[in-house]
Amino acid sequence: MAKAQIKKEHYETFISSGHKKMIADEPPDKGGTDLGLSPLELLESSLAACVAITVRMYADRKQWSLHEINVEVNYQEDQSFEKSVEFIGDLNQDQIERLREIVDKCPVNKILSKANTINTSITWKKL
Repeated sequence: MAKAQIKKEHYETFISSGHKKMIADEPPDKGGTDLGLSPLELLESSLAACVAITVRMYADRKQWSLHEINVEVNYQEDQSFEKSVEFIGDLNQDQIERLREIVDKCPVNKILSKANTINTSITWKKL
């Protein structure tokens, strides 16, 4: 579970999940102070990290000579994600093709590629 808290500062938001913490914010042109990634950048980063980790786990399990994985993700105005993935290592064509398939198998990729239901509950507390 992730939690977010924002007070009066525009738009410094404290995010936590268990013992891990980070800050999200908006850039100055949107009224923020640019102290952290924007919500959209967090979403792009989540997909990029998931792809990199999933490919690394697979290549390590297969003991393939994959030295580095570079992933770029950009969200497009048409509500699609553009992913660019670079493999650096001593791989043959069959390995590269298999890794190309693994790229789309990361959990975040699967979640984002489906239509999702988001259930919301609201509570209110008076000061």
